[in-house]
Amino acid sequence: MICGCKERMTSRERIRCMLEHREADRVPVLDAPWGATLERWHREGLPTDVDVVEYFGLDRADGLGIDTSPRYAQLIVEETDTYRITTTAWGATVKNWTHMGGVPEDLGFAVTTPEAWRETKARITPTRDRIDWDKLERDYRRWQETGTWTSLGFCFGFQVALSCMVGTERLLIAMAEDPEWVADIFSHLLEVNIALAEMVLAEGYRFDDICWCDDMGFKGKPFFSLAMYRELLKPVHARAIAWAHDRGMKARLHSCGDIRTLVPDLIEIGIDMLNPLEVKAGMDPIALKAQYGDRLGFHGGLNAALYDHPEELWEEMRRVIPIMKRGGGYWISSDHSVPETVSLETFREFVRLAKELGSYA
Repeated sequence: MICGCKERMTSRERIRCMLEHREADRVPVLDAPWGATLERWHREGLPTDVDVVEYFGLDRADGLGIDTSPRYAQLIVEETDTYRITTTAWGATVKNWTHMGGVPEDLGFAVTTPEAWRETKARITPTRDRIDWDKLERDYRRWQETGTWTSLGFCFGFQVALSCMVGTERLLIAMAEDPEWVADIFSHLLEVNIALAEMVLAEGYRFDDICWCDDMGFKGKPFFSLAMYRELLKPVHARAIAWAHDRGMKARLHSCGDIRTLVPDLIEIGIDMLNPLEVKAGMDPIALKAQYGDRLGFHGGLNAALYDHPEELWEEMRRVIPIMKRGGGYWISSDHSVPETVSLETFREFVRLAKELGSYA
């Protein structure tokens, strides 16, 4: 099926076509540079005062994040020319590198026992001051006028507990030995998300989808069994998706790693789009499209490791995009983000080729 008015589509119209498995004027192109990447591009000539989305002609997607943190004090513990150690609103202590991208190094967590969780849980309540009303007042009209795809960013699930509050080893052991504790973390965070989102909708604001990050896999497999997913995570995922669908919104999930064994269950509970299809972890976008393309949308699937070998990346794009775009259901991006190894000109060519290959003309 083909969308109407293909020659004058906004990002919102184009993205909606894809999520409805219809062909548009072209496939949407969305990707996100790291802060260190922007520093490099500024050195290479990117003006410091430009909108990166407008500069490259990317599709516009924006929205509102929901704060479900326990709001612990955010303090600088140590700072040098190369790194900064801080405490977070979630109670973690992390080390970030000043001029280098990547994920932070976790140094410590506040929620180490069920008792500590009870203290933290009491701090996570759905109060109106958790919503950035100033951002909504400032940006919402612009989103509507520019045809921006708008998302409510939820924050709950396995990844939040793992990377923000509890820690990897401790959480995985608890999932096996104390599942009631883990289930309470997952459920409470979702309940607060929904309560805050209801406040936003009650003020008349409308969004196109909800999206959340829940990295459930690493190389070759998920962190946990399918049975464990069904027991602990699937119920809260299903509730979030149902809540969105009941309010006319789509539901998108970001999960790094190889989660192929979970995909049928995600489809069963109604997920609309999966990101980022991490190739180096074992996700095969073309195989996923062949098996599930009529029921699931895909965002990503272009191996970010190939950014260091542009000619190989161009070849991969020529192989993947024409297949993934058939019948809609696809957004173009790398399978991670844009690291600082990518030059300004390399990314410019990435966007140009993506639009060329993603065209339905």
